[in-house]
Parts: sequence; structure tokens; C-alpha cells
Amino acid sequence: MKLCDSINAYSPNTVPTLHADSRLGRAVAPVCEAHPGLCGLHILDDSMDAFVARYRLAELAERTLDVQYYIWEDDTSGRLLMLALLAAADRGVKVRLLLDDNNTLGMDGVLRQLDNHPNIEVRLFNPFSFRSLRALGYLTDFARLNRRMHNKSFTVDGVVTLVGGRNVGDAYFGIGEEPLFTDLDVMAIGPVVKEVERDFLRYWNSASVSSLRSVLSLSPEEIAERIRLPESWREDITAVRYQERLASTHFAAHLENGTLPLMWAKTRLLSDDPRKGEGKAREHTLLPQRLLNVMGKPDRQIDIISAYFVPGRAGVALLLQLARKGVKIAILTNSLAANDVTVVHAGYARWRKKLLRHGIELYELKPTRGEAPIHPVHDRGLTGNSGSSLHAKTFSIDGEKVFIGSFNFDPRSAVLNTEMGFVIDSETLAKQIHHRFLRSQKDITWQLRLDRFGRINWIEQQDGEEIVLKKEPQTRLWQRILVRMVYWLPVEWLL
Repeated sequence: MKLCDSINAYSPNTVPTLHADSRLGRAVAPVCEAHPGLCGLHILDDSMDAFVARYRLAELAERTLDVQYYIWEDDTSGRLLMLALLAAADRGVKVRLLLDDNNTLGMDGVLRQLDNHPNIEVRLFNPFSFRSLRALGYLTDFARLNRRMHNKSFTVDGVVTLVGGRNVGDAYFGIGEEPLFTDLDVMAIGPVVKEVERDFLRYWNSASVSSLRSVLSLSPEEIAERIRLPESWREDITAVRYQERLASTHFAAHLENGTLPLMWAKTRLLSDDPRKGEGKAREHTLLPQRLLNVMGKPDRQIDIISAYFVPGRAGVALLLQLARKGVKIAILTNSLAANDVTVVHAGYARWRKKLLRHGIELYELKPTRGEAPIHPVHDRGLTGNSGSSLHAKTFSIDGEKVFIGSFNFDPRSAVLNTEMGFVIDSETLAKQIHHRFLRSQKDITWQLRLDRFGRINWIEQQDGEEIVLKKEPQTRLWQRILVRMVYWLPVEWLL
């Protein structure tokens, strides 16, 4: 199915008023009318396609850009997308940029420049009072600053939205020499876009969010300063080369020609109450409970892909209950070698033997396809939650329903950070996720098994033969010792 026949191939007389105020709206209207009640979905599992989607859609925007992210890196991709937002604002597009303040260190100047534009407003979630020495903020206001906005969305003209696990940064889009993070986004048109739009406004106007000007306390002279982002951003060799690659991607051509293939399915947005950022959200509004209510418990099969898998005592109990009922459970997460937050791995490692003893399949992603990591994964510390070799967060139930979003299976996502994602009723997509899972088992993962002494072995497939490894592959002694020590500390709720 085509996204549209052409960006200009429409009849003005047949376009509903709701979509008549932007060219994207006019292009999308006919295909949405042909699928009432359903959403058109395009899965973005390729890193370059994920960047192209954001960059090209920003170029096509005519009315509004609502952008919400946990991380926006000050690197090539981050700068190119900042320039795209500025260019849109120059055309008259109203841009609202909502960022979690945990990862904006060193970006105050750039954000101030953007916020000074008459068509751009920047707001921060749970901002730090100390702009440089942020550790002081944690010491004085830990209860608030420990709660972060992990949501990711990019909505254009109220017509097209991108939701998923990717932040904005080179590692998420395959730029430069950084390790590539395996991730997953969904581009959607149809009724769910309005849900995302309304949810953005909930956060934008929430008590946890502050305007940039109130945080930075700008002087009248600074407020009046002319917008001039560095020209070097455009002239950077990496940026120039990447933009040349963008122009030649098949995705860009399909997007501009209106020939992008879509999957049509009932799709619903689930999002945390923004009051979770204050610790005031009611338990029944938290995402885990709502996921159970909407998706139900599996009867036959569940595939879980989670960068950070920290099930906790309650999560383990639920998984074992399902396993006893005959549900086949398979879990893919980062290995210790691939995990960018070493201590978080302890919250998963302490439960591995118990899960394996009850027949739950565990797979751990290798850091690279080679024998050893070319680029060691940078450990981002306890609150990093920024990504690792695996960064996707998705699961499928009974080959019928799929969740794709920002939610990790860990206590931080469950009770501390705000999260969002799509629940998609699609057998086609569920099968795709399952087949992708099966392929990864052979090529890029270690499967965990217990030997006859109850010890964990890591099984690697090479040329049709099994290679059995007796200790955490591709790790250093200090990493294994640290994980073992954290086992016994009462910090699981922080992980």
C-alpha cells in the first residue's frame, strides 16, 4: 500500500477539512479514508532510514513540529536535526521541543539560541538548578531528579508521528565510529497521531516541565540575541558526507514519491501520566498495569526484546506463572559485554538461573559480530539508560499483538521514569518480530543454558556447530566482580 500517490496528487474538493491545512495532511487523507479506524504503520529498523524519516518530515512540515526526547546529543545527527527544526521555524512552522534535562549538559547555549526564535519554544522536564555541576542537584533534590522523561516522539503537522526506542544521536543513526545501537521505531499515520498529539500536550503543560527561560533566567539582551547556529555545523565533513548519503537512500525516494509501503492495523498509544515525574501518578495509571489490561496475559507465546531486562521479584513471579501454564517465553537482552550500564546487568543476572530452570529461554546480544568488540561500549553509569548494542524495547504476545516503545522491563521504567509506546493489533507484525527474533538467535546472540552442575553456559553457533563458553563472554574480571557485588545490594529499584 502506498503512503500516497504523490504529494501533489489530490483533489482539493475531496480532502476533509481536518487535513486541508498542510500538504502532508492532504497527501495522507485519501489513504486514511480508505482504512477507517486503522493506522498506517512503517517499521523503522534501519538506522539511516530512522534519521531520514525525521529529517525529511521536518523539511515537509508546514504547521507544527512537536518533538519529545530523553536524549538529544550534541553530535552530527543532533546538529543536523537542530538545523532542520530551525529551518522549519524560519518557514513559519511552530516548533515545540521538549527534552529531559538529564542529558542536556553543555547544550544550554544552543537551546537558548533555538528558544529565542519566535516560532520555537523549548521546555525541560525536571530541570537541574545547577547547570554545570549536576551531581550537586542529585545531592539536594534526588527524589525529583531521579525521575526522568524517557518518552520519544516526533510529530509533524498533527498528521505523521514517529514513536519508539531511539533517542537523537549518532549511535542511534549509524553515523561515525560509535557502536551502532540496534533499535526500533514506528512511523504512523491515522487516528493514533491525534493520541500522540494530545499526550504531548499533557507533558508540555505538566508540573514537571519548565520553560527554558525560567530555568536559565535570561537577560533582556540575551533574549533579544539574533538566532545564529554555527555555520560550521553545515560544513562539517561528517555532516556533508552523511547528507550526501541521505539523498541516495531508497527510503528518502519512497517518502518523497509517496510509495512507502504501509501496514494497516488497529493501534493504540499507551503513555504514563506525566505526574509520575513528581511521584504522584496513581498505580493504575502506570504503564505496566495498563499494558496488562490492554494486551492481556499470553496463552501460548511471548517474545520479549529489552535492552535492560531487570524483572524484579514480581516480574519473575509473573513469568514463572506463565511458564507453568505452558506459555513459551523467550527473552533477548544485552550481554554484559554489550551493556552500557554494567551495574544494571546485575539486576538481570541474579535471576538468570531461576528463569532457566523453569524453561524460559534467554538470549544475550553479542557486542559485535566479531570475536571481540572493536569499539568497547562506554558505560554511562547508573542513570544512563541511553542505549547499548541493543536498545530496542518491544514484545509480542501470541503472534497477535505487539508493543513498540520506550519501556524497558526494569523497575526504573516501571515506577520512576515516564514511558510511552504503541500497542499494535497485527498478526503480520507479530510474526515479523518473531522471525527477527529467531534469526538473531543464530547470528548475533549467545543462548544461555544450565549444565548438569547448574552452572550457566553461553552457547554460540559457528558453522552449524555449538561452541560452549563457561564464563561471561568478552568481559573483564572487574566487570564480573562488580556485577556479583551488586547482586546483594538493595539497589534493584534504582536499576
